[in-house]
Amino acid sequence: MSETNDARVAVISIIVEEPGCVPAINEILHAAADSIIGRMGIPYREKNISIISVVVDAPQDVISNISGRLGRLSGATVKTAYSKK
Repeated sequence: MSETNDARVAVISIIVEEPGCVPAINEILHAAADSIIGRMGIPYREKNISIISVVVDAPQDVISNISGRLGRLSGATVKTAYSKK
């Protein structure tokens, strides 16, 4: 986790609509493990999707890089919410 003054806390929300993109998601998150506070995944079987929430503590450019890489994956929708502090 980041200890610099420019670090922010954010939640990266991922809706997985195509299971084939899950290995790429896991690879990106594994590479960012030092910035991740925690993650939670919920399968929503009735809609055949999964929802993943990832809480990160890192400089904004690192968070943007992670969410940008995730957002470019086909089969997933990604949004990021930042803390105000």
